[in-house]
Amino acid sequence: ILRKCVHCGFCTATCPTYQLLGDELDGPRGRIYLIKQVLEGKAVTEKTRTHLDRCLTCRSCETTCPSGVKYSHLLDVGRAVVEEKLPRRLSDRLTRALLKTVLPNPALFAPAVAAGRLIKPFLPSSLADKLPPTQPDGRPWPKPAGHSRRMLALAGCVQSSLAPNINAATARVLDRLGIELFEETKAGCCGAVRFHLNDQAAGKNDMRRNIDAWWPHVEAGIEAIVVTASGCGVQVRDYGHLLSDDAKYGEKAAKVSALCRDPSEILADEKNSLLPLLAARPKARGKLAFHSPCTLQHGLKVRGVIEEVLSIAGYELTPVADGHLCCGSAGTYSVLQPELAGRLRENKLAALNAGGPALVATANIGCLTHLQAGSVLPVRHWIELIDEVIE
Repeated sequence: ILRKCVHCGFCTATCPTYQLLGDELDGPRGRIYLIKQVLEGKAVTEKTRTHLDRCLTCRSCETTCPSGVKYSHLLDVGRAVVEEKLPRRLSDRLTRALLKTVLPNPALFAPAVAAGRLIKPFLPSSLADKLPPTQPDGRPWPKPAGHSRRMLALAGCVQSSLAPNINAATARVLDRLGIELFEETKAGCCGAVRFHLNDQAAGKNDMRRNIDAWWPHVEAGIEAIVVTASGCGVQVRDYGHLLSDDAKYGEKAAKVSALCRDPSEILADEKNSLLPLLAARPKARGKLAFHSPCTLQHGLKVRGVIEEVLSIAGYELTPVADGHLCCGSAGTYSVLQPELAGRLRENKLAALNAGGPALVATANIGCLTHLQAGSVLPVRHWIELIDEVIE
């Protein structure tokens, strides 16, 4: 990966942190240089860690890079080496330990959310921002209709507590297309939380647990593993790479990655069946701004698909300037780097609001909660809107 980078600097033009800070070491090219120095044996300093920690892992640089540098994979390596060589301060270790213990565990996270809503005025803004209002109960999952086509959904950890209607809405839409969607209760967090908090061993164990939970369904011939949060989708799509050297799980991980689909990819494939459902409904649903998460456009390489579906459903999509830039959510980034995350959110909301939309749609629970905290407009997952149009 290091040799593939020609240090042309195109990546700095689309790096959110470089745009904010103007520091070469807060851009991909500078961080690659720092990682190279670390791997060559140069002493690791707090400055090195600071610049690597500030990276959002948005992968915008990968979209821009003319040489195809897999920067995010290199960053995983660099952060792991830095973590090993330079222990963190106690306060930082405790914060990260709390995040990687509570967030991936719905049994802990759900009651923590409920308690947090009660004491929200007393919480730090970086945490209070993450607590959206309680959602009213949505319509239930469709009853099994005996569809021959079956797909498995990742329930996840955070989304299942904050916005359970997203997966249920996906199930209802797919049911209308003749596809049964179901969840496997033995699966859990996709592994991104622990992995990107530099506990890569624990993150890989989360991945192995999910593979074990899903494998009987894979062998039974499910068509796809549907991941409605694009942040989790990128992680599951990466299982094959991250576990490639695992003798027991390598092949299974590659199969799971190949089955991983964003719901937009499924609707694109089912366009002929979807169009009549949308065409039969009244049009002119008002203006909508779509925020394309970094994990969707740069990670999964899905671009323009959701926008087309929303347009067909009757929404007037408003233009969004600098749509390739991150909103600042980036998993736990908005908790650990609240100042930078807040500035990025302000920029993103200004761009989203410029066209005068009535609401904002997105495709990732992290972006949804992060944007909603600063937005006067409602922020919804796009699949919920399609579900409502069809119904």
